[in-house]
Amino acid sequence: MTSSDPIEPIDPMDIARRVRPSMTKLYVTYFRKSEQSDLTGPQLSIMTRLRDNGASRISQVAKEEGIRMPTASNALHQLEQRELVRRIREEKDRRGVRVELTELGEAELDRVGEERTKYLADMISSLDQESLRKISELADVINVLADSYGNEQISDKAD
Repeated sequence: MTSSDPIEPIDPMDIARRVRPSMTKLYVTYFRKSEQSDLTGPQLSIMTRLRDNGASRISQVAKEEGIRMPTASNALHQLEQRELVRRIREEKDRRGVRVELTELGEAELDRVGEERTKYLADMISSLDQESLRKISELADVINVLADSYGNEQISDKAD
């Protein structure tokens, strides 16, 4: 191909068709292998968000997770029962309640995160060196996609 040859456009739908079945299979395999924690994916997501953002109102958690208030409230109640999060009263508005991660919640989030990273590393380690090089290059792209998709979902729900 010379510099004067037209560059064929890349079709996102074609990429999606090729990668979706494998992503689904990997997702299911990953979660089956990493079932050592009885925390659900959504609970872990909420806990991670609380770690990243600090204490938050339940309505904010629901908005950021793209879920309804009752769903967020129920998930937080379950986490509170396990002493992984706690409710704290707002200083300015005593009626307001925020939730925050407890020390036990931080420790459990770290433990589960390390466990799941190890399982994913085990899956990745089965690849040959050339494939490892390629997936290493793709890691940043995958993170950008996950970040932009998550933020897009939140802004869509807020509108």
